[in-house]
Amino acid sequence: MAAATLVGAPSDSAWHGINWADVHRQVSRLQARIVKATQEGKHNKVKALQWLLTHSFSGKALAVKRVTENRGKNTPGVDKEIWSTPGAKTKAISSMKRRGYSPLPLRRVLIPKKNGKTRPLGIPTMKDRAMQALHLLALGPVAETTADLNSYGFRPGRSTADAGEQCFICLAKKTQAQWVLEADIKGCFDNISHDWMLANVPTDKTILRKWLKAGFVYHDELFPTEAGTPQGGIISPVLANMTLDGLEVRLVEKFPQAKQAGLRMHMVRYADDFIVTGNSKEWLEHEVKPVVSEFLAERGLVLSPEKTKITHITDGFDFLGWNIRKYNGKLLMKPSKASVKEHLDKIREIIKANKTAKQANLIRMLNPILRGWANYHSHVVAKKTFVRNDNLIWSMLWRWAARRHPDKGARWVKERYFISRGARNWIFAATEEGGKQRELILRKEMDTPIQRHIKIRSAANPHDPKWEKYFEARLRKKVSNSKGDRKN
Repeated sequence: MAAATLVGAPSDSAWHGINWADVHRQVSRLQARIVKATQEGKHNKVKALQWLLTHSFSGKALAVKRVTENRGKNTPGVDKEIWSTPGAKTKAISSMKRRGYSPLPLRRVLIPKKNGKTRPLGIPTMKDRAMQALHLLALGPVAETTADLNSYGFRPGRSTADAGEQCFICLAKKTQAQWVLEADIKGCFDNISHDWMLANVPTDKTILRKWLKAGFVYHDELFPTEAGTPQGGIISPVLANMTLDGLEVRLVEKFPQAKQAGLRMHMVRYADDFIVTGNSKEWLEHEVKPVVSEFLAERGLVLSPEKTKITHITDGFDFLGWNIRKYNGKLLMKPSKASVKEHLDKIREIIKANKTAKQANLIRMLNPILRGWANYHSHVVAKKTFVRNDNLIWSMLWRWAARRHPDKGARWVKERYFISRGARNWIFAATEEGGKQRELILRKEMDTPIQRHIKIRSAANPHDPKWEKYFEARLRKKVSNSKGDRKN
């Protein structure tokens, strides 16, 4: 691949002179007005406000800022261009015009999946990413206002932890549902109907059509796109969410007496993974499942017959990396066997690939992975899993250390690589070399405290001013928890 080239730099000072506080304020004000108009059903006003936002300097500047500061900022599209200088970013703002805009095809790469297969990822050019980010600023407030109440994926302020907590709320009590429909959509991102999106997604139809029909380049060959939303585009997750939004309402409309009749119907969705609870296997199979299939068919989607199943809660089911199951009437959420295996396999691969690495470097590589995985599962029943993982990881590290010194005894190896602190022995630790001498200690997952997650309120909307204090309070609590985690 040719080296990425830099767009010209007309003025560095112009970019640094932007008042970002004012930019955010202007965009937020327009987004709040879009929310209000959407709530009032004033669709023409929504369209007019979206036009104002997508043609404003503030919207364009914020869009460029996003795509030049995220993780993909140094990954070019088919044109090999990146915007890495202040001048290039300033020029990019002025180049974002609707008239004459024509997106380039996406650069396709294949990303490995857990099951050994691959999934296609489309990488747009920087300009196309910025245009998508710009229109997302205008579409996001509508998407948040019209979203299903129990949809948690790819939405600001929501997380897998919220989805997990909602599962607990729907299933924990003895009087609640005993059966769960585990739905799996076959190739969701790749098969969404373009016609349905163009008819139903409230955004600039001309621009949307150009994105959907841009095609992709793979091995220097151009391929057309007739269906689906490209995985890799900034706006793609919201398009997919809006395609699936409405399923919760559809189920309520089809079964208006669900609560009174004791059907115990609830839906929890994270992106394209979702479950529906019910009082019987037959009802979920013969009444709920056909409604779901009909809803998806309108959007060009189908349920995967192999992966879609109906499970009793005492048998348990896996959802978002957790196993959710009732043991003697008590619901427990634990890290799933698949999630644990994937995590330990990753640790094992890193240790094996760094047989000759310095101990301090190995600790630096492992600690973020251990911290991230433990934090993800810190609100479920995971303490025993953490202890077991720590023991297995210790075994891996002992083999790593012993192999480096085949002529040394166990005592020598222990003293070389492990230390004691208080009542705890066998701490994998090293002294960092260089200017500042500091001790690096391998994190133990068992030190992560288990703390119940407080689910976000279903109606909370980050673009609606009346929810501003609520989101600020949640953010403060999140920051406080993360500071406490760093001390451990």
